[in-house]
Amino acid sequence: MCLSGEPYAECCGRFHSGRAPAATSEQLMRSRYSAFVLLNEDYLLRTHHPSTAPAGLDLDPAMQWRRLDILAASGGGPFDTAGTVEFKAYYRHGRERGVLHENSRFVREHGRWLYVDGDILA
Repeated sequence: MCLSGEPYAECCGRFHSGRAPAATSEQLMRSRYSAFVLLNEDYLLRTHHPSTAPAGLDLDPAMQWRRLDILAASGGGPFDTAGTVEFKAYYRHGRERGVLHENSRFVREHGRWLYVDGDILA
């Protein structure tokens, strides 16, 4: 689903279920992408930093996320407290096809990676 090469249960599934926290900002990015695919609003809100988290999400079941490409990552390792991940997420919505290109910022607090925000890139 997130194209890490691992089965869902051994990759994003363990994060979604709460059995394990993401060890890196890239793992969190991949698991959040998978949560968008699965319309898992609870996980998306739980992994969003409280300072920037919305009250709720308006997830569209018609949005079909097709592929995730990680382009770059900086920091975000198991011993870091901040990191960025640049990615492209390809989607289809009805007849429209598009790409979300973002440079996302993450922080690690109390041993958990959280999504803070991101810059949409052209």
